[in-house]
Amino acid sequence: MIPRVHQQGSNTLGLLHYLYGKGTHEEHIDPHLVASFDGMAPDPGRDPSVTRKDLQHLLDQPLSLLDAGRRPAKHVWHCSVRAAPDDPSLTDEQWADIARRMVAATGIDPGDGAGCRWAAIRHADDHIHIIATLVREDGRRPNHHRSGQRAQTEARLIEADYGLHRIAPGDGTAARRPTSAERHKAQRHGRRRTAREELRETVRHAVAGADSEEEFFDRLAAAGLLIRKRVAPSGDLLGYKVALPDDRNGEKEPVFYAGSTLAPDLSLPRIRERWTLPAEAASADGFRPKQPALPDVTGPAFARRRATAATWQALLVIDHGDDGAAAAQIAAAGEVLDALAKTSAAHTRAELRKAAFVFERASRSHVKTVRGHDRALRQAARDLVHSGPALGRGEDGATTAMLIDMASFLAIAAANWHAKKHHSQQAAAARQAAEHLRAAYEAAAGEPMAVLCQRGQRLSPRARQRQADLLHEVLPDLATRVQAEPGWPALAATLDDARKAGHDPAALLTEAAGRRELDTATSISDVLVWRLRRSARLPALPERPHDTSARGSRRQGSSAPRALPKQGSLNDPSRRR
Repeated sequence: MIPRVHQQGSNTLGLLHYLYGKGTHEEHIDPHLVASFDGMAPDPGRDPSVTRKDLQHLLDQPLSLLDAGRRPAKHVWHCSVRAAPDDPSLTDEQWADIARRMVAATGIDPGDGAGCRWAAIRHADDHIHIIATLVREDGRRPNHHRSGQRAQTEARLIEADYGLHRIAPGDGTAARRPTSAERHKAQRHGRRRTAREELRETVRHAVAGADSEEEFFDRLAAAGLLIRKRVAPSGDLLGYKVALPDDRNGEKEPVFYAGSTLAPDLSLPRIRERWTLPAEAASADGFRPKQPALPDVTGPAFARRRATAATWQALLVIDHGDDGAAAAQIAAAGEVLDALAKTSAAHTRAELRKAAFVFERASRSHVKTVRGHDRALRQAARDLVHSGPALGRGEDGATTAMLIDMASFLAIAAANWHAKKHHSQQAAAARQAAEHLRAAYEAAAGEPMAVLCQRGQRLSPRARQRQADLLHEVLPDLATRVQAEPGWPALAATLDDARKAGHDPAALLTEAAGRRELDTATSISDVLVWRLRRSARLPALPERPHDTSARGSRRQGSSAPRALPKQGSLNDPSRRR
């Protein structure tokens, strides 16, 4: 049940014409009255002897109690109440009861015998509109402060009473939903999403990893958006608006949206917070605030490795850090997902864009973010953008799978953190993002896991037994399950690669298994493969034997992924990731 209180208006008859009309797409079928303030209001939808002006005159009669100078300029209150798509069709009597509960909860007609005059019109199966005049029968103004929030609270009770789809309560930090007019406009122009939604995604991609206003606005311009900047007389930049070049109003002018109307954290002051490092964060982390240097990135694969390491560190903060630091990591995780979606290969792009789009809701809450703690993730987002698009093959395809695997754990950690704080909408969004990330992982991991599995299957019987014995020694409770998974040969090959690279496979496996619980993993072997290959600095996707022989003497100059340097001592920070 979704109530929406619209902006106040001044034309009662004009709104009635819309409510009783055919609609912009002739979607208004059988518009008729289901309830009113006294239960006896005329219904121009069902009674041919009644006009819309008759109903308007009845609703606006309380205005005559006031002198012309005391009448409110905008006296029309309008609220729509829509059922969820999977809710059963309600009867007129049920919608009438819902309308009465809404006007009582919002203060329009609190039941004291002198409330505002109102009428509820149903012109579709799944929703009603309530129109009211904001002058009470006694000439006073109603107490309808925060009527939108009060309507939402009542909607949660109605859902429970009627057994309807339960919507998670909000906290005022969600992005503004597209209006019905924006949705209809998108449909007319054949757009999959509204201009507001497209702009929000584009602006989020532009801010991901950006470190200055100049870079942010350059990215917006490069994305093809029209930009208007709001400048103070002093010359200081106060804000900005953006528009799609082909989104025009009736006068053929671009329709601009301010950043704050796209999402609460996309206003210019909130974006600037990402570039400002608080002194306390700098002191706590032992570094001085400064603008990050241009990333030292050699390609998509290297950027994805660094992003995976930063994501692991963020997981630790979310699990064990204070609330401000955890909130900062979750907010910055949204930038990493935006950057990953922007630079992803075609076969993973759709699911990654969906993950980034829904995780946007999880990135905001009333817990104040302490900027500075998120610098590693923000730098990771910057690395991803500056490294360019990934082709999705070879080493960069494998490191993409590695990063998506870690990002899905981060999304789950964010969902758990929000759930503990009773942020139900954010927790639901993070869980939904995790589902899209799992789907993206399946697309990204297919080829590299197949290669690793082939290498595992080619191991000698003695080598395979060695890795099986090691698995039972380190993970006795999970070994049987892991060996039954399709990815077990890839894990065996990875353990063998680690041994040949000079590592202690038992120590690496113990460390990898102890980082986070594994019972809920869809594939334990997959998770361990990527953890081991990253911590041991093994190539994410080793060369196939026929690739090596084909290159022959040209191997020295090839662009194939090279083995990274062996890991240093236990004090090496990268080993602890």
